[in-house]
Amino acid sequence: MKYVFFGTPRFAAIILEKLIDAGMPPVALVCNPDRPVGRKQIITPPPVKQLIADRKVQIEILQPEDILTIRDKLFALRPELLIVAAYAKILPKEILEIPKLGTIGVHPSLLPKYRGPSPIQSVILADEKETGVSLFLMDGRVDHGPVISHQTLVINDEDDYEALEEGLARLAADLLVETLPNFAERRGQPPAYRQAGLPQDEPQATYSKKFTSEDAFITPEDLELATSGASPKKAIEIHRKTRALNPEPGVWTTKNGKRVKLLETELQDYKLFLKRIQEAGKKPIELAAVQLEE
Repeated sequence: MKYVFFGTPRFAAIILEKLIDAGMPPVALVCNPDRPVGRKQIITPPPVKQLIADRKVQIEILQPEDILTIRDKLFALRPELLIVAAYAKILPKEILEIPKLGTIGVHPSLLPKYRGPSPIQSVILADEKETGVSLFLMDGRVDHGPVISHQTLVINDEDDYEALEEGLARLAADLLVETLPNFAERRGQPPAYRQAGLPQDEPQATYSKKFTSEDAFITPEDLELATSGASPKKAIEIHRKTRALNPEPGVWTTKNGKRVKLLETELQDYKLFLKRIQEAGKKPIELAAVQLEE
């Protein structure tokens, strides 16, 4: 199967690695440009590009700021299929129309539930007991096209964003390895019969939002209620936030006018314990229970 893979972050890198290991590498990778990272703003390649370098595989890498600037290049590659996993940019019609077999979107939710940019964070915050991944045929609308395959994943009580992201990415990769050969068989079919899938149940659609640093703020008053045991509700709420919104945008509070990151918490008998924090200008502190310094 001759395809181009679109994706940038860790979620995409996990999927791409498994496709390579299965002997199904893409002819090209499209990802975001290298960006400055960290306090020192060091120019750093995205995880998918770093994966290609680490694995020393020969895959052409394209990093456009504007996707339309590589339209002619993509057309020249003559891909049968595009695969899009956490690319974070909307592909215009001119790009979606290039492959003859269509474009498969990889979305970490059971569509049409939790469309949009933050489905993993959203299911944790909503205390969902299960989620999953969906492979769908992209039609230009956000997470909208017919679903060709999906798989459910149980959410454990202490799963945080990174654990759930990895589990969903591995599940998505397995689905792709299983699905791509079926698409290869469609090569000889007339255009009307090449695409498959079931339309999404539109009335059941829900949407996730892009979370900001403001969404991840915990007031000192709420934190006191949670850690003192005075409010089990606040303890549960803050614990879900630390599971869902770390490392990005990053859960935080203030102490004596200074910013404090809440990196990891633990819930015991509906009381919140701080396991790992980072005060401004200091290294992270890892303890079973940490009291913010006065």
